[in-house]
Amino acid sequence: MIIVLNEKKIQVDENQSLFDLRDQIKPEADVLICNGLPIQSDRALQPFDHVILIRRGEIPSEAEMEAFLVARHSPEVHEPLKQATIGIAGAGGLGSSIATALARAGIGHLIIADYDVVEPSNLNRQQFFIDQIGMNKVDALKDNLKRINPFMTIDAQHRFLTSQNLTDLFADVDILVEAVDCAETKAMITGQWLRTCPGTPLVAGSGMAGYGPGNTIRTRRAMGQLYLCGDGTSEVDADHGLMAPRVGIAAHHQANVVIRLLLGLDPVEEDP
Repeated sequence: MIIVLNEKKIQVDENQSLFDLRDQIKPEADVLICNGLPIQSDRALQPFDHVILIRRGEIPSEAEMEAFLVARHSPEVHEPLKQATIGIAGAGGLGSSIATALARAGIGHLIIADYDVVEPSNLNRQQFFIDQIGMNKVDALKDNLKRINPFMTIDAQHRFLTSQNLTDLFADVDILVEAVDCAETKAMITGQWLRTCPGTPLVAGSGMAGYGPGNTIRTRRAMGQLYLCGDGTSEVDADHGLMAPRVGIAAHHQANVVIRLLLGLDPVEEDP
């Protein structure tokens, strides 16, 4: 019988149990995960079960680390995410949070473009640190993402996005994510992408200012391959700034759209 142990296929006996496998392979393991779920009691293994054996507090080998990073995924999810190339236009509150979520999910390749540098007022909602103030955002974000997932590749582009360079920068992506603050740049990205790359999905953010109800932020399909995440109305003004919770909710809506599209699922419709 074939099972998958730490993301590698191995042959085991037909009557092999999970605890028997642990005792044979790694008897000191005290975290046992099977098909994405932590297991507390013994069970019979089934063909193509995905098993991860972990000892708490132990730094795994480089060969084991990538499997452990995705141990809580559902089976068969890792490979399509690892093979994907995702573009992120913007590395601020939305972009840095989207990139962090996708790195933790196991996306294989990110192309991130932003012209800005990290400054103190970014830190209330963006995935940077005080000691990164003054760094180019894309370089600081790349450093942080590599600490999370060293197995991904990241193309960090420190440049201002224009209608002339947008398509070339993101020519090879499977999905483009719009994550900029400026309304004019949002409009440029959306219009240019829909004109030049109508077959490649665009996942945009619209409306996440302030501290209104989180449930007003939702995902909808605007047209064709354009998906919008946010409440669609809240704008930054004197009474509504940008704060980590609602920006993060919208960002994670966008990241979830990316993952569902890569897995062939409709980002809007409920699963049966």
